[in-house]
Amino acid sequence: MLIGYARVSTLEQNEDLQVDALKAAGCDRWYVDHASGAKASRPQLDKMFELLREGDVLVVWKLDRLGRSVQNLIELINRLHKMGVGFKSLTEQMDTTTPGGTLVFNVYASMAQFERDLIRERTNAGLRAARERGRVGGRPSKLTHDDEVMIRQLYESRTVTVRQIADRFSVSRGTIYRAIEAGGVAQTEN
Repeated sequence: MLIGYARVSTLEQNEDLQVDALKAAGCDRWYVDHASGAKASRPQLDKMFELLREGDVLVVWKLDRLGRSVQNLIELINRLHKMGVGFKSLTEQMDTTTPGGTLVFNVYASMAQFERDLIRERTNAGLRAARERGRVGGRPSKLTHDDEVMIRQLYESRTVTVRQIADRFSVSRGTIYRAIEAGGVAQTEN
């Protein structure tokens, strides 16, 4: 069975173009989400995945209607493959029910992996270069050295709880525990 999926980003947008294309492609049923592609969970997409069965083919008008990123798209198509469900994108003419379509998808997935690897490589090289220039990454600490000394003194006094210390300095309990640990104070749950 051909099952269609369409998505528009806002309630003001109209899904008619996509639905018309899905009908013309022979879809027996279709699901439409009115949600940003950035949302991990989309109600109609989730419902459709529950109802898909081996031998079905998921059809979309365009790849970006299904996945919010290349990585997400690859994960979804791999999930379909494991379910025994084919995939067709009408605009990109991708069809994983054929050997050629599977090849196109695998090339697409390989290019995405290559891009992720390049980004990781450039990021690591940039971090190394920054460290060599004496720069330290990460967010600046919310606490000064004097704050950390005061935190350790308050903690060791056992007159206030870690939660009270965190509230006083407007930080999380985890930040307080890291400050205590950095000062070499043995921790007990407080």
